[in-house]
Amino acid sequence: MSEHETTAGAVIVCGFEGLEAPSEIKRWIASDLVAGLILFKRNIADMEQTQSTISAATERSAGSLPILIGVDQEGGRVARLGEPILPLPPMRILARAKDRDLTRDAATILGRQLRALGFNLDFAPVLDVDTNPNNPVIGDRSFGEKPAEVIEHGLAFAEGLHAGGLLSCGKHFPGHGDTDLDSHLALPALRHERSRLEEIELRPFRAAVGKLPSLMTAHVVFEALDAEVPATMSRKVIEDLLRCEIGYDGAVFSDDLEMKAVSDRYAIEEAGVLAIEAGCDLLLVCSDLDAAARLRETLTREAERSPVFRTRMREARSRADRLRRRAAELAPAVPLENALDRAEIGAVQERLSKLE
Repeated sequence: MSEHETTAGAVIVCGFEGLEAPSEIKRWIASDLVAGLILFKRNIADMEQTQSTISAATERSAGSLPILIGVDQEGGRVARLGEPILPLPPMRILARAKDRDLTRDAATILGRQLRALGFNLDFAPVLDVDTNPNNPVIGDRSFGEKPAEVIEHGLAFAEGLHAGGLLSCGKHFPGHGDTDLDSHLALPALRHERSRLEEIELRPFRAAVGKLPSLMTAHVVFEALDAEVPATMSRKVIEDLLRCEIGYDGAVFSDDLEMKAVSDRYAIEEAGVLAIEAGCDLLLVCSDLDAAARLRETLTREAERSPVFRTRMREARSRADRLRRRAAELAPAVPLENALDRAEIGAVQERLSKLE
């Protein structure tokens, strides 16, 4: 197995169908050919099964670094795990309490519970500013209509996840809050001038520098930044703006490359190459294992062919490995029964129950 193939695997995070990781994924993990897994509701029946699925998938990991095990557990309508995991209201409702400590405490409990199940990464918090009442995909997932609200509570939520033993991932750079299309289904575009983006959309992501270990891109065209391609595939957006201008040096995930905003326009192989060239470090392929395998093969061939792409792949792997190294340094998980103990979480549950 070549260095280029293992490097290609080290920048891919994939999902799967069913309640047990397929043997193919287990082989990839055993051969150090994948960076991580993302679980959805389709993979989760109950707490015992979730623990067992994660343990069975990762027990034969061949690499020196842990596999990333992620989930979208924001609260509100984006929650892959139900009770007894702490039920959180939509982030808009949580932030309206104007209680930063409550936001942090709730996220700490959530982090501790997810960690006890075997997760080490939550794809949260949402750092989009909710400025469009007709936005079909963000809305109440956002902490508020003003950047200051999103910054205060978004960073508090991330702090809580970290305190609970979990990595965080802020999304969706450079800001999905004012779109009127869902990028799962179509390609949104924002026509705001750069000055407006600086005033609203970009502020939470600037605040995330040095605070969040990873960010996720938006499959949105920002005409003032790059009118040609979605942000995920734009070097002007990821490398020039996020890396060089804003100064963010954490790991950057693409959003799912199977979403129609991308897949209606690009084959998975082309999308992945473009995202890596733009500056993404980890590529999400959330359901199609054949697509993930084809993508790995394409990245391998491109690295073999192009010295420039090879260098970019090594840089991406370095940041991906750094994130996995941080996962290795997380505090040990507590037993699940302790993480779910009513005495430990009752006070926060009571405070949450009073929110409207």
